[in-house]
Amino acid sequence: MTKLRLAIVGAGPAGIYAADLLVKAERHFDVSIDLFEQLPAPYGLVRYGVAPDHPRIKGIINALREVLDSGVIRFFGNVRYGVDITLDDLKKHYNAVIFSTGAIRDASLEIPGIDLEGSYGAADFVSWFDGHPDVPRTWPLEAQSVAVIGNGNVALDVSRILAKHADDLLVTEIPTNVYEGLKASPVTDVHVFGRRGPAQVKFTPLELRELGEMNDVDMIVHDEDFELDEASKAAIETNKQVFVINKVLNQWRTREVGQASRRLHLHFWAKPLSIESDGAGRVAAIRYERTRPDGAGGVVGTGEIREIPIQALYRAVGYFGSPLDEIPFDEQHGVIPNHEGQVLDAHNEIVPGVYATGWIKRGPVGLIGHTKSDAMETLSHLVRDQANWWSPAEPAEEAIPALLASRGVEYTDLDGWHRLDEHELALGASDAHPRLRVKVVPRDEMVRISRA
Repeated sequence: MTKLRLAIVGAGPAGIYAADLLVKAERHFDVSIDLFEQLPAPYGLVRYGVAPDHPRIKGIINALREVLDSGVIRFFGNVRYGVDITLDDLKKHYNAVIFSTGAIRDASLEIPGIDLEGSYGAADFVSWFDGHPDVPRTWPLEAQSVAVIGNGNVALDVSRILAKHADDLLVTEIPTNVYEGLKASPVTDVHVFGRRGPAQVKFTPLELRELGEMNDVDMIVHDEDFELDEASKAAIETNKQVFVINKVLNQWRTREVGQASRRLHLHFWAKPLSIESDGAGRVAAIRYERTRPDGAGGVVGTGEIREIPIQALYRAVGYFGSPLDEIPFDEQHGVIPNHEGQVLDAHNEIVPGVYATGWIKRGPVGLIGHTKSDAMETLSHLVRDQANWWSPAEPAEEAIPALLASRGVEYTDLDGWHRLDEHELALGASDAHPRLRVKVVPRDEMVRISRA
């Protein structure tokens, strides 16, 4: 029977689910799968992109763990594609590769002043508070008034972490340096801006409800934002999610406010125009235009300009993919150009042996369900493309550890991840404030513990 030697680059949910679905798929060949990850630990954005106070979302890790622990997939962490292992290496040792490297950069926002000191991308901030090993250990939390641009779940995560009292995060796996930084934050007001109305937000009801459950934080919404047009009314009546969101927001309108030490303001129908400087190159205010519905699902400006003093800004307008060495890349959309997961070259021709899945394939949209169906689509082509697979010169499984060792790559494996996992759980249990785990943050320490 033919054997497929498959490399998957990226060990987040997209890569792990692709491996699992292929193992379980009906096929007429054996499979051998190696999963490569640039970080020492697996799980991608589930480990480094989900706020620490969302433990139930992190429950996804349990399902991913079962896949890795099944014994049919090898894990090689702390291996950088394009540096430690190249496309030529993959062709020499595998029949095909699937790239599932996700999208971890911030999408750009082209408005004047966006590059002032005190203006940040949400993705970088999320990486910091999630203990990503490749970002600085400190974060400049010096502002009393902060703006967050975006009306999706990432904007809510960023806003919640900024507004929440640090002591209320001690039950989570928040790293010690993050707790100390948030504890010292002088923030009193967080302003969230969305250019459309409350019936068009991209929040999920669960995320929105959590905002209103914060201790000693007032939720501030404005009656003028709830003058709904016919399209908004129809959305509330026909879409259960929009109905629930509208109900939550309207409940907040009736709350008494003024007693809390912090406030989280939601500004709808607000299109950011510019970030104003204090004259010394730092963020000092956000200027925005009030908008209104255009009757066709979009918005138009009203000409009414407002300004709110701020000292820091976070843009949470989406994630963006990063180019990969020797792989085609669409700079406009931040994805690998593809047809249903089959990678396409500059002439729109299929590149044999090279596939994509997850956000690097379709862009940063969709949840776990989308990730699984996305992987199925890619795998259906991989299975049918057997005639176009690479013919590796050295397909033996032992060749990969030998190759990495010869290059001095301190790679981590599945046993190493178990050691790191157990170490973090033990740190959590022994902490002054016991919790599920305390993450190890420095990369070299992660590698040292993993490699024992």
